[in-house]
Amino acid sequence: MAKARRNNGRLALMFIDLDKFKPVNDTYGHGVGDLLLKEVAARMQQCVRESDTVSRIGGDEFVILLPAIEGERDASMVAGKVLHALSETFDLGGHSLSISSSIGIAIYPEHGDNELMLAKHADIAMYHAKHGGRNNARLYQPGMQEAV
Repeated sequence: MAKARRNNGRLALMFIDLDKFKPVNDTYGHGVGDLLLKEVAARMQQCVRESDTVSRIGGDEFVILLPAIEGERDASMVAGKVLHALSETFDLGGHSLSISSSIGIAIYPEHGDNELMLAKHADIAMYHAKHGGRNNARLYQPGMQEAV
């Protein structure tokens, strides 16, 4: 964020929550769930540039940091790639598994001028994606917090 601030640039923070992950653990066990998480991370990594960051923050939640973007369209394109990659069937441990994801996107500086505000807004947008039917991405919009 300091680099984006210094260069009058933009960055995007994306919060990703896996849809239908709990039934995988409940049905096939944590071993298969762990394999799925590793494959999810690998697929997400293939959707981003080398300079971008994919990280699991806990459970079935991930973040993607796009440290240099031109605008919202760039982040939306990456989100579309991630949605598509994660909707493809996973063949793991002899099982064919299907999941999807809900993605929230916040852009610096439009949606927050510090790390906490940007993270909060990406999280709010992700909940709107989840409550809007899942398997989609939402860009943070002012007023969203009132609707959650």
